[in-house]
Amino acid sequence: MIPALLLVFSAVAYRVTSGLLIHSGASWLSNFAPLAAIALCSAAYFPKKYKFAVPFVTLFISDAVLNFRYGAPLLDPQILCRYLALALIGCIGLLLQNRASLKTLLPASVVGSTIFYGITNAFSWLSDPGYAKNLAGLVQAVTVGLPQYSATPSWMFFRNSLLSDLVFTLLFIVCMNLGRSAERSRARAAVPRTA
Repeated sequence: MIPALLLVFSAVAYRVTSGLLIHSGASWLSNFAPLAAIALCSAAYFPKKYKFAVPFVTLFISDAVLNFRYGAPLLDPQILCRYLALALIGCIGLLLQNRASLKTLLPASVVGSTIFYGITNAFSWLSDPGYAKNLAGLVQAVTVGLPQYSATPSWMFFRNSLLSDLVFTLLFIVCMNLGRSAERSRARAAVPRTA
């Protein structure tokens, strides 16, 4: 579990760094973040008390740093919507905790990306007065977004989210397997050998 926890701490540093770099021209990093993968895999692998605490603390710490830097409020409806989406992704991880593997978690990460994107963009469509409250406005929210917020269209956020969730889910699984292999090796080494 230690390699996975190190990955989580790295995720906070990564999210903060990429959040700062995006505003200095690295728009290709938009939404290439590990949070949905952490929510999914933490719920699937971690002990009960860490399943939801780890992703929410990761999101909160990185939000606190980024929002302080950009003068945004720490808690607003859009941020609470992200917490809800991550909780739903964590519930998928809970459903898979007894069958956690590449075969189950990689497809689940695609489902998680879709859930996150659908919830957050639907919320933006409902709450932002810039979107028409009809089907055309919803299509705009999930495809191109509003031009005043970013030169990056919404669909690119979804693409980056899918890619990052697959990459970080794969890394998380590899870290968990490395940690388990190391624990088994230590356990075998600790068993006294008889002649």
